[in-house]
Amino acid sequence: MTPPRDRRDQAALVYNPLKVDERGLRARVREICAEAGWEHPAFYPTTIDDAGQAATADALARGVDVVLVAGGDGTVRAVSEAIAGSGVPLAILPSGTGNLLARNLGLPLGDASVMIRAALHGDRHPIDIGWAEVTRQDGGRSAHAFVVMAGIGLDADMIANTRSDWKKTVGWIAYVDGAARSLATAKPFRAVYQVDDGRLLTSRAHSILFANCGMLPAGIELVPDASIADGTLDIAVIQPTGVLGWINVWRKIWWDNSVLRRTRVGRKALQHRGRNAAVHYFRGIAAETATTTPTPIQIDGDEFGEAVRMVCRVDAGALLLALPAGHPTARL
Repeated sequence: MTPPRDRRDQAALVYNPLKVDERGLRARVREICAEAGWEHPAFYPTTIDDAGQAATADALARGVDVVLVAGGDGTVRAVSEAIAGSGVPLAILPSGTGNLLARNLGLPLGDASVMIRAALHGDRHPIDIGWAEVTRQDGGRSAHAFVVMAGIGLDADMIANTRSDWKKTVGWIAYVDGAARSLATAKPFRAVYQVDDGRLLTSRAHSILFANCGMLPAGIELVPDASIADGTLDIAVIQPTGVLGWINVWRKIWWDNSVLRRTRVGRKALQHRGRNAAVHYFRGIAAETATTTPTPIQIDGDEFGEAVRMVCRVDAGALLLALPAGHPTARL
């Protein structure tokens, strides 16, 4: 017989006050927790000095039963990094510009109440989390979690060239402008990369991506076979040659991955088409790349400076998600 608990359940909300309606969200969380008979929730705003890791660690030390996160992709990444492996469920309240993890999970984007209730009464489902060990030119090393993807090369340039004021006004479409700015001066870099089958490969690439899941806003499937719950990392090497090469990249990512693959007829047509030399895909539990010169990197859409080496691995099932009751998980 299970002994009775000496306290009520308690939720913690870690949130970016610049990305949410702080007063309204806190009030809604308090209201729903009270309706459910839970303890008064604990609130942890992020700060300039803490993107969410320390706040989450404080919440876990408090012994909360679930952590809710509200903010941009960077806040979700930081909280996921701190909560991974703890066994405490994480509920994502979509906020900010991209909401990439929420989109890949198919979570409701409009009503925070749905996900607040999911935190208290919903299903629990484990997903993978990625880890990137970054080596700088001076030999310094650091490790960072990612829930969507890490990358080196042009994708990091694109993020660096995206105007923050446009992100506030037009949302994820601002990244299109950032991409256009980056393509104008895009140059390939020499890289050696290795997947866990032991093969050493070398190429001149514009971008190398390590994906935990692969869908971008507007339903664009950058890495179509990436699964967030298969214990495997998906790697995309983008290496176009000339203008035609960039056309082939766009055709592969948008037309082939995001349109044709969604129908049986389209998938059949792709089986008879030759390999697209501008984009190559690999899979493994771990992968690494080294460059001959310092190259910009990004992790879940945030700039992380330049590096000469990235080692990425997947930690299977390390993140326990709170999902709405009955939320479909077969395609995750």
